[in-house]
Amino acid sequence: MKIKLHFFIVAILIASSLFAQRRQSDSTLTYQTILPEEKQSLLKNVDIIANTQMNFRGDYTDGEFTGAKYTFEQFRMEIKGYIHKNIFFRFRHRYTSTFEPQSIDKIIKGVDFAYLRFDLSDKWQLTVGKTYADWGGIEFDLNPIDIYLYSDIIEMADNFLTGAEIWYQPSKNHGFGFQILDSRTASFDELYGSVPGLTAAKIPLAMVVNWRGNFWDGKFSTIWSYSLFTEAEGVGKNYIALGNLFQAGNWYVAYDYKISMEDLDRTGIISNEIPDSLYAFAVKNTLYQSHWLRVTYKLSEKWRLSLDAFVDFADWMDDLDPLKTENRFRTVFSYIPTIEFYPWNDINLKFFLGYVGRNYQYSNFAKTRPGLGLKDYSTGKLMIGIISPLHIL
Repeated sequence: MKIKLHFFIVAILIASSLFAQRRQSDSTLTYQTILPEEKQSLLKNVDIIANTQMNFRGDYTDGEFTGAKYTFEQFRMEIKGYIHKNIFFRFRHRYTSTFEPQSIDKIIKGVDFAYLRFDLSDKWQLTVGKTYADWGGIEFDLNPIDIYLYSDIIEMADNFLTGAEIWYQPSKNHGFGFQILDSRTASFDELYGSVPGLTAAKIPLAMVVNWRGNFWDGKFSTIWSYSLFTEAEGVGKNYIALGNLFQAGNWYVAYDYKISMEDLDRTGIISNEIPDSLYAFAVKNTLYQSHWLRVTYKLSEKWRLSLDAFVDFADWMDDLDPLKTENRFRTVFSYIPTIEFYPWNDINLKFFLGYVGRNYQYSNFAKTRPGLGLKDYSTGKLMIGIISPLHIL
């Protein structure tokens, strides 16, 4: 009886196993995948990237330690690729920015990119959507995760705007872009307040012309641009950026000169420093300039030394204030020495140790004018962290 019982149990187990295998096999044949098979081939042309810069940092003001914390300085999730041989899409969301929809383009501030690019031919491209304002300079052209601190003009600008661009590439060494964009993402009143004597432009647009050049087999390259913004009737902003990059051997040297001539304080640094008790609106006729330098030396395949050094000038050219005796408002000196370590050759990930120092110096007018009374000060950040454009797909 025991032998018959054992045989019966084994027979049941074998039959159950065969039945289970048949059902499992049937399920793969019966049910469709979530992503249709005919669409799966598109993934080979799609990238998903988590652009990340995170660190542990200690903060200093005037040399005094004020605290330490972990921070995500940058986290931008990006999806891009071809949905057709002639249609490229790109979407990037900055999670370290506000999630509020903007009043002009109706998309949240944190969205950097949401555009389609149509490859019209080998030399011509058309881009439509929210994209970067291609206004030149090496600093702005770098991936944001590789920037430890932006210069004033870039930090305060609306760098991602909605509009259209035509790109022409007549040769492999030279390309030219022309953009027509919204001049801002927020309304005139939100940015400037009620400015006496000014009426907001009915068509607030920006025009950007860009040239990218390559010389000496790529050893020297340029990103130069001119931009014209319309803010109010008869009021605008002229912006010039001249980016230059030299690469040879283990050396990488980049230099930008940027100048923003603003009929109305679009950058906003001076207006933000002036309290509402003096002027409760954006001031006129401001001038901002920046000299930005990055020098990097590759010690080995795994180690690099780098120094960012830049100076930002803010001038108030208007005569609104009867007590103003000079145009210079403030000067900021910044320096960022870093050492970077790349532990693996098969992934773009680096550990870094760096210091961000800033020295703010105000003019005599800004210091002594009643109601202002600004003072010189310095800030510092000692950082250790990780940077990577994590390539998920």
